[in-house]
Amino acid sequence: MDTTLQDPLVGQVLDGRYRVDARIAVGGMATVYRAVDTRLDRELALKVMHPSLAVDAEFVRRFIREAKSVARLAHPNVVGVFDQGTDGSYVYLAMEYVAGCTLRDVLRERGALRPRAALDVLEPVLAALGAAHRAGFVHRDVKPENVLIGDDGRVKVADFGLVRAVGSQTSGSGALLGTASYLAPEQIEDGVCGTRTDVYACGVVLYEMLTGAKPHTGDTAAQVLHRHLHEDVPAPSASVPGLALELDELVASATARNPLVRPHDAVALLALTRQARAALDDEQLDLLPPGALSRAPGADGDAERTDVIARPLPLESQVPGRTARLTRPPEPLEEPSGPVRGVRVPALPRRGVLAVVVGLLLVLGAGTGVWYINSGQFTRVPPVIGKSESEARRALESAGLDVRSVRREYSATAERGTVVTTDPGTGDRVRGNASVTLVVSRGPEIVRVPSVTGESLAAAERELERVGLAPGKTTREFSATVPQGSVIRTDPEAGVRRDPESAVALVVSKGAPVAVPEVTGASPEEARAELEGAGFDVELAPGRVHSAHEAGTVARQSAPADSELAAGDTVTLTVSKGPRMAAVPDVVGLGESEARSVLEEAGFGVKAEKNFPYLGDTVEKQSPGGDNRAPEGSTVTIKIKGL
Repeated sequence: MDTTLQDPLVGQVLDGRYRVDARIAVGGMATVYRAVDTRLDRELALKVMHPSLAVDAEFVRRFIREAKSVARLAHPNVVGVFDQGTDGSYVYLAMEYVAGCTLRDVLRERGALRPRAALDVLEPVLAALGAAHRAGFVHRDVKPENVLIGDDGRVKVADFGLVRAVGSQTSGSGALLGTASYLAPEQIEDGVCGTRTDVYACGVVLYEMLTGAKPHTGDTAAQVLHRHLHEDVPAPSASVPGLALELDELVASATARNPLVRPHDAVALLALTRQARAALDDEQLDLLPPGALSRAPGADGDAERTDVIARPLPLESQVPGRTARLTRPPEPLEEPSGPVRGVRVPALPRRGVLAVVVGLLLVLGAGTGVWYINSGQFTRVPPVIGKSESEARRALESAGLDVRSVRREYSATAERGTVVTTDPGTGDRVRGNASVTLVVSRGPEIVRVPSVTGESLAAAERELERVGLAPGKTTREFSATVPQGSVIRTDPEAGVRRDPESAVALVVSKGAPVAVPEVTGASPEEARAELEGAGFDVELAPGRVHSAHEAGTVARQSAPADSELAAGDTVTLTVSKGPRMAAVPDVVGLGESEARSVLEEAGFGVKAEKNFPYLGDTVEKQSPGGDNRAPEGSTVTIKIKGL
């Protein structure tokens, strides 16, 4: 943890929810903190974009894209994203907190790893990247700093902040996003970024784990980039004698300078990795590399920050022109050792001088022609995204380009009046006199909720979609004034300003409430007529049930009598098949309370009759009598003996 300076965010609560406890790491684009979600009482990692970058709409979009991309990657080896938001000038991601260390920490402390340990780390990394690749995304910044190793041994890939769709250009600004030591040649040269660029970075990470050093080093990032472009990654066995040939081949396959020779994605590289492991015996897997006992050269642990590295334009002027034949001047005669009088040294013939001059002019002319055809007549669209319209015009004019037109569009992230994008895009090659269209932000689009009261539900939903809002939850309630099926009100109410695509809830009328009549005991025909006369639909339930009502009459109705429904609602009727007959227990001679208990337990009602004076307690007689059968639920009369 970096504790050199007191961080102003430590101790604060972002968005009224996330309490920042400590700073974990600082990168080129963001700072990562350990924090607590005070709402759910859980520890998490909070990644906060540097405020200086938060004003750049492109960086904010990339930051938000990270949350959306990683949230879709439900994989055990990918650090999960829980939330994304802003608090003033702070733009943040709330992510899964992995207690442990990074692969960079491991390499710093242990140097080179045994092959078994290196493969144990590489395989889950490839599994995570494979899930991303198959979902249509690339990571673009695979390096040891972004490989987390938990205290429980789990390996997770972090920092998908540079993810882009597969096949996209590296940057829209002519700059190169990533870390110099792990960039593939095509990223450096053309800005092309795909699944194979992640494969290349994984090959470099594997080389570093096996040897304890990076394959290409230099005093500057430019030197490292040059070596990636023009030198193959060396075989790790050159630094680790005895290392298995299969591991050399695995590194060579992943780091081939020609991307078409590499495995097409992380899933393919994972299959090769497992094949290589299967071919190794325990002795080869547990080989102790020379760099394992001390700090490996070139792996001193200084973490490389992900940065924006200016990508030099191709030196197209150095493209060789035609091969011209130059007339070689005659060799000068050797002068004698002593002075010779009267001897004249021959001069260079005039024709030879002319031939040399003509040859040089041909070479210069051909080179100039090639340069003009390939580069001289072209320029690149300068980066103007985030600039004001006037600043963008000046930058384009300075590059020799004209502004063709200005188109204004709403933007939720770009400040009003600033450039959102250009056509052609930033960094594209265009002729020197070409024109560029500027797309300027109108700021966030705000939509007013329209008045749809009294309209049908379908018409109200169409109106909301027309103005750019989304129909939300629909609820229904009675209304004596609004016709059934029409909108009573919206939430939020009409006239309230909302962001585009915001959901608007609709409350729809069920019409005036109608009381349900009592129809149990009536015939089904009579019950149907009465209910339909009140405005309800009627259905008969399949089958019949025992009830106290006479067989063939309505035993029960789905809506109780006097309850309120909307006209057109359905009431379901169940027909009786008569009462169920049950044996009547014999309770003569029992006390009143005991007799009641026995009869009620058998499903009968009880009516007690007593003779005057009312001092007795014994059942003298019952009706129906004991051992007879009577309708279940009917009443048994018991007569209590007097004195």
